[in-house]
Amino acid sequence: MQESLFDAMGAIAGLSPEAVKDGRLQRRPMNTHIHLPPNFSAFESVDQAIELADQQEIEVLGLSNYYDYSLYNDFADQAWIRGIFPLFGTEIICLLEELRDSGVKINDPGNPGKMYICGKGVSRFSPMSERASELLATIRKNDSERMAAMIERIEAVFTAAGIPTGIDEASVKSMIAERHQCSLETVYIQERHIAQAFQAAVFQKFSGDKRLAALEQVFGVPSKASGPKDHVTVQNEIRSHLMKSGKPAFVEETFVGFEHARDLILELGGIPSYPTLADGVDPICGFEETPEHLIGQIQSLGLLAAEFIPTRNEPEVLTEYVTRMRAAGMVITAGTEHNTLDLIPIAPTCKGGTPIPERVADIFWEGACVVIAHQYLRSRGEIGLTDDQGQLNSRWQEPQEAISAMALLGQQILKAFHTITR
Repeated sequence: MQESLFDAMGAIAGLSPEAVKDGRLQRRPMNTHIHLPPNFSAFESVDQAIELADQQEIEVLGLSNYYDYSLYNDFADQAWIRGIFPLFGTEIICLLEELRDSGVKINDPGNPGKMYICGKGVSRFSPMSERASELLATIRKNDSERMAAMIERIEAVFTAAGIPTGIDEASVKSMIAERHQCSLETVYIQERHIAQAFQAAVFQKFSGDKRLAALEQVFGVPSKASGPKDHVTVQNEIRSHLMKSGKPAFVEETFVGFEHARDLILELGGIPSYPTLADGVDPICGFEETPEHLIGQIQSLGLLAAEFIPTRNEPEVLTEYVTRMRAAGMVITAGTEHNTLDLIPIAPTCKGGTPIPERVADIFWEGACVVIAHQYLRSRGEIGLTDDQGQLNSRWQEPQEAISAMALLGQQILKAFHTITR
């Protein structure tokens, strides 16, 4: 982590939740969840993401990459220069076997039992504890083996269709590393990377309408691409026709269990947070079928926080879920992911660019401030919103009290940060 940031912030070392008793939250532009390369991303680099965030007057920006945190130092450096408060997070895929066996979809609409879980405000990724390193190594190994097997199966499908590409795990990694000028050791392949590699191979081998004809040979049905240059649709079709459950290149998930993922987030000093789809898929996943049902499910897992990607949601549905979850004593944040090639605005909006309702936007800002405070306190060796077991800090009896106090502290920390960087 960029030491100068926290050394400079040492000037407010006396600031604590007890010291900040009064005040009013004043909402500012923020985003608590994006992905940056070598994760699959709309951004080409850290520099581009920070420059665009600065141009769009984003004041708080959270990075939530999968499985490698090497670029977090650069992210902190660049954010510092632009006066943008950097939030550090992570995203992990895990499996709840009981829900898989009962066919319950959680927050992945295609795979029962598969859950995405985020860590917000992580602060112990550099250096990482021995326990965190062990937990992360297992996740990396399982994921890498599955991606390699999937690449082999897709290549076999293409070869059977008369279109061998020569793509293997090493070539996909090299493609990512070369494109984003990063070391191979930091690259962990995602499904979107694989789809991108095979799409690029088809486009290189064939031109014009011959591309769509070649894809029809592979898929067995016509491509729905709008034209021979529609690479985004083709990439999505490679995933849907070949890589999903029941398709010819699908490889059974080898994800870790929920407790493993949660333990890693806690070892990194973060707040475990549930990423919510809601009406981001139709029908709504069974785990999330109503706000009340979802609240019960999240609380049964011992989680105190949730996150939305509002670009998936209609304003009315977003309002219903967010306000009820906040009333139940949960910290709620919002981001955009930017994990496709679409370079959308960084400040979150609802589906179709519709503005987020005011009350909901206030709740998202409150959540961002809570994460700021948690990350700051944990980076100083103190207990934040939660302790090492993921339990509410014992200084508070109720989550509502904790959220209010931590949000005010986070806003004060942000103001102090701006006096240093601007």
